[in-house]
Amino acid sequence: MDVAVSRETGASVPGPVGRNDVTYIAGHRGLVGSALWRLFEAEGFTKLVGRASAELDLTDRGAVFEFFESVRPQTVLLAAAKVGGILANSTYPVDFLSKNLQIQTNVLDAAVKFEVPRLLFLGSSCIYPKFAEQPIREDSLLTGPLEPTNDAYAIAKIAGILNVQAVRRQYGLPWISAMPTNLYGPGDNFSPSGSHVLPALIQRYDQARATGADHVVNWGSGTPRRELLHVDDMASACLYLLDNFDGPQQVNVGTGEDHTLSQIADIVAEAVGFDGATQWDTSKPDGTPRKVLDVSTLRSAGWKHRISLRDGIADTVDWYRKNQAQLRT
Repeated sequence: MDVAVSRETGASVPGPVGRNDVTYIAGHRGLVGSALWRLFEAEGFTKLVGRASAELDLTDRGAVFEFFESVRPQTVLLAAAKVGGILANSTYPVDFLSKNLQIQTNVLDAAVKFEVPRLLFLGSSCIYPKFAEQPIREDSLLTGPLEPTNDAYAIAKIAGILNVQAVRRQYGLPWISAMPTNLYGPGDNFSPSGSHVLPALIQRYDQARATGADHVVNWGSGTPRRELLHVDDMASACLYLLDNFDGPQQVNVGTGEDHTLSQIADIVAEAVGFDGATQWDTSKPDGTPRKVLDVSTLRSAGWKHRISLRDGIADTVDWYRKNQAQLRT
């Protein structure tokens, strides 16, 4: 456990996380969690721990505390969450608020009780105001109204950030928070009703190609701009932050580059081999008009993404086609 105590402040001063420490990845079968597991395993972590939801219900406070008492993790990555796209968030806001608050509170409280020295909390860029100045800086948090279609989920994630900050103030532990932009890649959710924009587009265009359809209809106008980050890059950033960063403010993780949904749809169509037309249903909501993160904090710390959008989408399409039997739908 590479954590020392500062003589000046008495607070913990982190070094690189120990590769032989017990490392718990909460949500290790999800999009982010599975990428973290792949990377940490490849990087030589010898004591990775994960529990499927059937083995450990993170909304069960007693079960979570029993797990921490038994396993005694020294590093925790909190990637477990109830997630979904615009339709799911708009339809079930209570579920997204309540379940995420329960998961976060239980895990973070247990980590405090059992004195976990290193923890990374994963949030989402939806924490920022709908009309935040672009690119969105970390200090834009809590400066304006949220996007109504996913405000419940955003409030839960904001609570997690504040919880981590409170632990730093009260206990001096070097816990940190990372706020990724829109993520995609192997292991994504391809459910028509619960997926985010990119997997939904991949499934829609691939099915259109397979059935010989002459057009595809997408929600909204196609003009909103989105930043997309491959999940393997996200995992790389998380490990880099644990090894090299300490600070109370959440850190944006992204590419710093954005594209219109129309441009993204065109890249998807090319990747799956669909040559028909694309139509946009403007009666459906667009969501936030633009969302691209200011990633200068992370770049100043020494990390930058490696996977281009075109290569990342091609990789995801390849994974999608090879894993039809085990897709989350």
